[in-house]
Amino acid sequence: MPTFTVPGAELDVELSDEGGHPVVQLHGLTSSRQRDRLLDLDLGRGLSGTRLLRYDARGHGRSGGRAVPEDYRWSVLAEDLLRLLDASFPGEQVHGVGPSMGTGTLLHAAVREPERFAGLTLVIPPTAWATRTAKADDYLRAAEIVETAGMAAFVEAGRLAPSPPATAHTPDTLPDVSEELLPSLLRGAAQSDLPPAERIAALAVPVTILSWTEDPAHPVSTAEALAGLLPQTRLEVARTPEDLARWPEILRADVAAHG
Repeated sequence: MPTFTVPGAELDVELSDEGGHPVVQLHGLTSSRQRDRLLDLDLGRGLSGTRLLRYDARGHGRSGGRAVPEDYRWSVLAEDLLRLLDASFPGEQVHGVGPSMGTGTLLHAAVREPERFAGLTLVIPPTAWATRTAKADDYLRAAEIVETAGMAAFVEAGRLAPSPPATAHTPDTLPDVSEELLPSLLRGAAQSDLPPAERIAALAVPVTILSWTEDPAHPVSTAEALAGLLPQTRLEVARTPEDLARWPEILRADVAAHG
């Protein structure tokens, strides 16, 4: 299944089929499967004995999309995910893993169809609820920067942001999106938030939350809030590159436990 059609987009998809439990892996805003590998966020690397589905979200990487901000709201991305799961793993429970925007997408999908998920590994949850308004304003300003000064100015502004200590060894990377679509992606993110707390608290799905320190865009406070809401959860916080290097092993253990 190299591509999959959803309303308004063609998704680029890859399936590593080694039998076993189905797993779906997502990525973050402005990233892709390829970029997440460079950022050490490809937790599915070396995940053997599973059917691992990876894909680029609409407008990202090799997937197409429209310059329509509403297309990139997390609730819409969750609809894409559920359609893809219906086609790839019909009638089966899957384990979902993904960072940032991927976490938002998974939670929106899980509160809508909790029976589809055997477990979740939520990676660097983004700003949410009380902390989301300020971040949404940042995204709107960034969209204007791209439109007035170009992608290079957006990238340079990103390089000035503080880097979490756990990512000290990762290389500089460029957004894996087109300059034409980037403003729409950012405005869609500005329109997005995690589902309401009461809906998350009702999720009877085992969840591991992986966070890291000193990242205002992915604050530990969101991870702690989710851990306090979800009835079956554990929280791991990375402070060093060595902590980050353990995350693929944690995913393997999650899949083995929940499969």
